[in-house]
Amino acid sequence: MAQKIRAEADVLRTVPAPGEQALLPKEGEKNVLITSALPYCNNVPHLGNIIGSTLSADVFSRYNRARNRPTLYICGTDEYGTATETQALKEGISPRELCDKYTLLHRDTYKWFDIGFDHFGRTSTPLHTEYNIPQGHLISQEIFLNLGRNGYLERQDKDQVYCEGCPKFLADRYVEGTCPHCGFEDARGDQCDGCAKTLDAVELINPRCLVDPTHKVTTKTSSHMYLKLNAIQPKTEEWIKKSWKEGKWSPNAVINADGEIIDSRMKGGLQPTPLTRDLKWGVPVPIEGEDVNGMAGKVLYVWFDAPIGYPSITANYLPEWKQWWFNPEHVNLYQFMGKDNVYFHTVYWPSVQLADGRNWTKLHHLSTTEYLNYEGGKFSKSKNRGVFGPAAKDTGIPASVWRYYLLSTRPETADAMFSWPDCIAANNNILLNNFGNFVNRALKFVSSQYDSVIPDSQDPAGPYSPNDPIDSEFITTINNLLKDYIDAMEAVKLRLGLQTIMLISAQGNNYLQSSGLNKALMNDNPVRCAQVISRAINLIYVLSVLISPYMPATADAILKQLNAPERIVPEVFSNDILTGHTIGTPEHLFKKIDEGMAEVWRAKFGGEETKAAPAEAAGTPTPDPLKATPGSKKKVAAAAKKASAAPAYTGPKSEEALALEAKITEQGNLVRSLKAEPKTPELDGKIKEAVGTLKTLKSELDEEYKKLAAAASAAPVN
Repeated sequence: MAQKIRAEADVLRTVPAPGEQALLPKEGEKNVLITSALPYCNNVPHLGNIIGSTLSADVFSRYNRARNRPTLYICGTDEYGTATETQALKEGISPRELCDKYTLLHRDTYKWFDIGFDHFGRTSTPLHTEYNIPQGHLISQEIFLNLGRNGYLERQDKDQVYCEGCPKFLADRYVEGTCPHCGFEDARGDQCDGCAKTLDAVELINPRCLVDPTHKVTTKTSSHMYLKLNAIQPKTEEWIKKSWKEGKWSPNAVINADGEIIDSRMKGGLQPTPLTRDLKWGVPVPIEGEDVNGMAGKVLYVWFDAPIGYPSITANYLPEWKQWWFNPEHVNLYQFMGKDNVYFHTVYWPSVQLADGRNWTKLHHLSTTEYLNYEGGKFSKSKNRGVFGPAAKDTGIPASVWRYYLLSTRPETADAMFSWPDCIAANNNILLNNFGNFVNRALKFVSSQYDSVIPDSQDPAGPYSPNDPIDSEFITTINNLLKDYIDAMEAVKLRLGLQTIMLISAQGNNYLQSSGLNKALMNDNPVRCAQVISRAINLIYVLSVLISPYMPATADAILKQLNAPERIVPEVFSNDILTGHTIGTPEHLFKKIDEGMAEVWRAKFGGEETKAAPAEAAGTPTPDPLKATPGSKKKVAAAAKKASAAPAYTGPKSEEALALEAKITEQGNLVRSLKAEPKTPELDGKIKEAVGTLKTLKSELDEEYKKLAAAASAAPVN
């Protein structure tokens, strides 16, 4: 098929897709290094884990490649420490066998979600673990030794939890007890899940051994090496204020919008923190000369060695890894994580880098998320509540739709709530009726009316004039929205970037509608008809790259239908697919999901709190969500009543409609989260007010839909 594409530097993409080619930074360009928090290798990730780090980082990675920037995205499994030992003990296998098992589960999950790492590695590699200075490999032991050489280590003899029944010192995750701060009864030895405060296991009240709770637990003295965070704190604070300002960190618990450090640990003065543990599964503490500190046989604390996984995993991928990790003048480091990881990436790890003394590439921009909760509660693997890892695939919902919904509800400033009706509505009301409708309508018109060849629009190649005699408002609006998209993405406001894409596709729908694109226009004014369809096709080409970071498979499908190569993000709307270009075969990008599936999935993923779905109880397979199911009419009615989406409307949507839909989704999440809280008279008032606001928004959207339906009936398309 003939391709007629404007082949200029501001059109075509040259940076390869993730993992296709190892890239190095280029002087004089913006080089982007991206990491997402290393997942523990002792379980499978749930949807909240995925949106909180790996998926969000993937979007930003793909966006920068779509700007033709040298980009490197690194992640991997965090494999050492007591979390792994504990889970291995429960499963009756060795820590190595456990890591081999779960790292494959992680890889398979991320692969299905189209998360494209340049390299997804592990911390249990020789480059991470072994001390080998002659080869120039930076690894955990080398950093540890540098800390000592620079005077930032000290030995402390402290009481440590000891199990007389095992008999051995208990690692943090082998002991639980009551939190001394909040009274949570199942606090771990290193951190309380009730109040999120870090702990020393000896602080626990009524400690118990997880190997055998009947064992007697006491304390004994053990020697360990500590990092003198108190001595590094002035440098750390100076660095935080500088990096926060230059990199425009997302809101977090370390520094506020006024540049004031508010982390309670820093305000109270950082204290020396242990870097070693009495374990077997970990990085051996390096010994230089005589073991005067008594560290032989101990390992490095996982809190210390885990972030070193970022450079060590890079070293396993790139021999020239130092060009990324010791190049702060030319490389910007972006790190993605949930809010519970903020301290370790903004205080702890940067302090280690500063104390190490070398010219590290340190954090430039921090992107954190709050928590994604599930249907009024929390995800729980133990209760089988929520969608974990491979189970997303089992729903039959395509990965692109999962990505869209998770990113559209990304908890950037407050906790968000996963909802099955909202997920279905996102597919049916936005992807199908807005985005997919525009793409399919324009391509089908070219296919059926122009024999798949772009007609002569008489537009010159290159940017459209904002002073166009007919479409000046349309072109100016698209240019403004492109600026909004780029501004949002550069600031790592990923949810806003996605909302802007849907506003652009809505403009495309409105453009076809207001221009009266149909056979009559083609017969009465063939030049104008050719112009309208050519500009619509070029807008689809723009949408293919804007959506590619969020839904790469969808972008690939659009490019196939356009018969066009990958392009870069444009700053202005241009005529890039030219007269005489032959498109591919138009196909629907999305399929409608049966609303009745909401109740089926609620039953399937509700865990102990729900009963099995009738279909499952009868031993029959889960219905195909993309097809109507027997008896689904009642389910559809019930689900539609509960869903936060407004009344169904199948035509193109205005900016006002899309904005109201977004508000309704957020308000619906608020209502569900309020209803999940313990009941109080004050809360009842808040719920009533929130529900009232939700009803008002739905009413406003209903009126907007009626206006759009009336306009559509007044200008039918043949």
